[in-house]
Amino acid sequence: MDIHRTFAEIVFWEEGRLRPAGRVDMTRSGLEGFGRLLTKEDEVVVEATGNSMAVVRVLSPFVARVIIANPLEVKAIAHAHVKTDKIDAGVLASLRAADFLPEVWLPDADTERRRRLVTRRNQVVRHRTRIKNEVHAILHAHLIPPCPHADLFGRRGRAWLAHQPLPEDELAAIERHLRELDRLGEDLQGLDREIAQAVCDDPAVRRLLTISGVNLTVAAGLVAAIGDIHRFDSPQKLVSYVGLNPRVHQSGLGLAQYGRISKRGRSHARALLVEAAWAAAKAPGPLRAFFLRIRARRGHQVAAVARKLAVLCWHLLTKDTDYQWARPALVAHKTRAMELQAGAPMKKGNRRGTAYAYNVKDLRDHEIAMAEQAQQAYEEFVSHWQPRRPKTAPPATKAAPA
Repeated sequence: MDIHRTFAEIVFWEEGRLRPAGRVDMTRSGLEGFGRLLTKEDEVVVEATGNSMAVVRVLSPFVARVIIANPLEVKAIAHAHVKTDKIDAGVLASLRAADFLPEVWLPDADTERRRRLVTRRNQVVRHRTRIKNEVHAILHAHLIPPCPHADLFGRRGRAWLAHQPLPEDELAAIERHLRELDRLGEDLQGLDREIAQAVCDDPAVRRLLTISGVNLTVAAGLVAAIGDIHRFDSPQKLVSYVGLNPRVHQSGLGLAQYGRISKRGRSHARALLVEAAWAAAKAPGPLRAFFLRIRARRGHQVAAVARKLAVLCWHLLTKDTDYQWARPALVAHKTRAMELQAGAPMKKGNRRGTAYAYNVKDLRDHEIAMAEQAQQAYEEFVSHWQPRRPKTAPPATKAAPA
């Protein structure tokens, strides 16, 4: 099936031949009517699009299997100068018949719901950022100096903003933007609460929270994007899945040339890892030592720290273990904040909770000192490493004369 927004082009593979079967409306009733014409031995192949999961849910009860193909790999395998809907559908059928179809992993219902929540939150955050940029653009256009307060959109920042010499239409536009920001803030709080409720009891999320620089938003987004960690045989495959692997070019006997990261994969998960990498680079610990070592050699290459975080996440999730250099008080504080965000009741009384240790300055300073020791131990460990020369091909031996 070559699916579009309103219709899908159908091609059957029967006895080694392709048979066009016309179009089907992309509605639930149209897909169900098409599904009744199929049997339990049939397989349906579609490409990954915005409505492909809906096709999977509707047609799965009627057929043996619904397969989602990777559109990038299909395009690389079956590039054609003549391209029509029938040809595209025939390519999918032919690749499946030859057992050469690159498939996409299908998430379960819970993982799919988490992905939708994370995507909606990302859209709200991007919308808020766009509105804030519009307010800054208005101030910049009228030569208004920077706000003296830390947050332009906070209480003191808004009071300062109301007294700026701006035209009436610009003031009205700023008021509309501020009202929109308040509404989006309420939506963001609701989405954060839904995400916290969905992942509060997930051990994978709690395990990722033990990493320095990883908060609830990053942990929930990564777990939703990864799904089943066991589908990745090695950490390098997870790194490639989020597009943090370097591009490689090699030809003949020449040395491999490594370029920038590929940026092919789940872009939002990659952005979350980069965000966590910046936070981890500022906190004391082995990850900061790694960042400083890379920065001394190649500059601010935070993508290397993000890649290290992806590898670390793979090991923690596959081995069911917490981060070795976790700060217990900080982890308890993040865990309790997740529970409160999910709607857990406040604990009042004389009995102290698990997150109380984070409020004690001496305990926080002790954990920071332990993290700094781990950072120094990493620096001493890698200081003895020596760069290795690239491997070269052995010289060719001449054959003895006959």
